[in-house]
Amino acid sequence: MSAPTFEQIRSRKPRFRPPPGACDAHCHVFGPQQRFPYAANRRYTPEDAPKEMLFALHAALGIERSVIVQASCHGTDNAALLDAIASDPQRYRGVAVVDEGFGEREFRRLHEGGVRGVRFNFVRHLGGAPDLAVFNRVIDRIKPMGWHLVLHLDAVDLAPLSTMIRALPVPFVIDHMGRVDASLGVEQPAFRALLELAHMNTCWIKVSGAERISRPPYAAAIPFARALIEVAPERVLWGTDFPHPNSTHDLDEAELVDLLPSFASSEPALRKLLVDNPARLYGFL
Repeated sequence: MSAPTFEQIRSRKPRFRPPPGACDAHCHVFGPQQRFPYAANRRYTPEDAPKEMLFALHAALGIERSVIVQASCHGTDNAALLDAIASDPQRYRGVAVVDEGFGEREFRRLHEGGVRGVRFNFVRHLGGAPDLAVFNRVIDRIKPMGWHLVLHLDAVDLAPLSTMIRALPVPFVIDHMGRVDASLGVEQPAFRALLELAHMNTCWIKVSGAERISRPPYAAAIPFARALIEVAPERVLWGTDFPHPNSTHDLDEAELVDLLPSFASSEPALRKLLVDNPARLYGFL
């Protein structure tokens, strides 16, 4: 039985059409569980959302490239991620989840499979901060490979972890605008800490997660995205976060795409966000 298409799971195309080469720099594939089982110690069990569903969504949204991020429900088994990238290695890249058991052979296989970064969860409902000894050993592994870290953080931890983050010897990407609470405004301490990090030339930030930091129609997220793009126009990324693990409400990715012209103040800024920046970080041709 084939995977559901976009038409079976969503109903509307966005009014805004992304420019050629646009990249969804944060999305996931889940399963299918019969082929790619979920981790035994997972914190949540999603519905299957295989690569066919993701590709159908991107076709409908007008997105040509993507960075597929390993989700915690698959643990350190990156097989579904690698399988999705292999569908079109010119258009897809990946961010893996690894542990201390990964050696030179495993990292080489990931690199050859299109992986260019490693993600660490610090979010409390997903298990909290990683073992920092393992964290530092992984950094030592990926630094000579030219990879980067992806940091998934709770907003409350942005300021306390800033000193550690500033000392990182590799580029890093902060997910979902730091998961700040949009209702607290752009002057909140967590967002001020995020803006301070954004001034670093090794810091990249995803202006994704409008649906995580605000409620429909997500207008409250706009000032946060605009501020980040203004501070770091060359180091911002955007993604859908499809299929929205642990979402608090039903949503339509077309709404997220239609926010984009409100995030960036000009066509050149939008092109940097959607095309040029991800191409530079992930090596898209």
